[in-house]
Amino acid sequence: MNSQANHKHILHLDLDSFFVSVERLLDSRLNNRPVLIGGTTDRGVVASCSYEARAFGIHSAMPMRMARELCPEAIVIKGNSGTYSKYSDMVTEIMQESLPVLEKTSIDEFYADLTGMDRFFGCAKLAGEIRQKIIKETGLPNSFGLSINKTVSKVATGEAKPNNQLEIIHGEEKHFLAPLSVRKIPMVGEKTYQTLRNLGIQRIKTVQEMPQEMMMQVLGQNGEMIWKKANGIDNSPVVAYNERKSISTERTFDRDTTDVIKLKGIMLAMAENLAFQLRRGKKLTGCVTVKVRYSDFQTQTLQARIPYTSADHILIEKVMELFAKAYNRRLLVRLIGVRFSHLVGGGYQINLFEDSEEYINLYQAMDKIRERFGDRSVMRASGIGARTISRSNPFDGKAPMLLANRRS
Repeated sequence: MNSQANHKHILHLDLDSFFVSVERLLDSRLNNRPVLIGGTTDRGVVASCSYEARAFGIHSAMPMRMARELCPEAIVIKGNSGTYSKYSDMVTEIMQESLPVLEKTSIDEFYADLTGMDRFFGCAKLAGEIRQKIIKETGLPNSFGLSINKTVSKVATGEAKPNNQLEIIHGEEKHFLAPLSVRKIPMVGEKTYQTLRNLGIQRIKTVQEMPQEMMMQVLGQNGEMIWKKANGIDNSPVVAYNERKSISTERTFDRDTTDVIKLKGIMLAMAENLAFQLRRGKKLTGCVTVKVRYSDFQTQTLQARIPYTSADHILIEKVMELFAKAYNRRLLVRLIGVRFSHLVGGGYQINLFEDSEEYINLYQAMDKIRERFGDRSVMRASGIGARTISRSNPFDGKAPMLLANRRS
């Protein structure tokens, strides 16, 4: 029996220093120079940095003030998330044309299941051709890892960078991982890393040699996951990318209303709540839609494409702008709604071009309170009047649910 048929072939591809690479395509004078992308004021943070800047100890999410102190000669660029989204879409299209199952986990990171493709092309050969096609058609350097699962492939991509590729042959997963730092294991953040270091665990090999039960005693369920990943065990599937996923909220009034202050307050609360749901689901939206239905059942719907984001202040501003345009008949209103669509997986870094440390810290603090005490335990004052919000949740596939107002 062909051994190739007994295991999967999972590709992980990452666009190297993506934001910096796009800026260098637009201005070649940035080549080989230390470049910082992000908030240009001292209160801003670094969204991305070039490898030349990383040599000075600079990393993403570092305060811009500190980054400038580490590398005074660095070129600082505010960045344009709309431009980055455009290039990301170009890469997505190239990969979708060539691959049967593609998962887009962020603006610059992809997984693909190549299982079965080895019968026709050879998985490493196919992946290499796709990597070169991306370079040729977009000019963007990229790296990939190829192995039997997501975890090993992602780690392999990190080892292949910059602008290279690495295949881990079936059976070599533990041997490949063993000498690497435990920090290289996906889901090991700074706090977990320090816990492991305090226990004298620095290399993945040490975790591989530990009983799984011991890791669980130290780190609970996370310990089990980390032990499995350290041993190259990961059965998570590649989930097909679908840009048409959406998350939405609608409010139908018991009595039709023309109270514009009330309407604006509810729209704001809807946008704020949905933005939190995006961040909780590790999603970004690229399209905002506002709906207004009048007492005569005529419905006005407006939408706008935006750079991918999950930031309250960006989404609320766009929702209120669309509502101001949609609510132009001054008639009794029966229903209002907000929808965020064209969702992609991704964390908060796409918003760092605009945000200060205070914004980021504020969102993190508010989200922690909401996770503990409920969605509406903390909110903007102008949205408090929205006592209930009916929301359909795309992340669990369940029917719309009612979120009750929580008094604190």
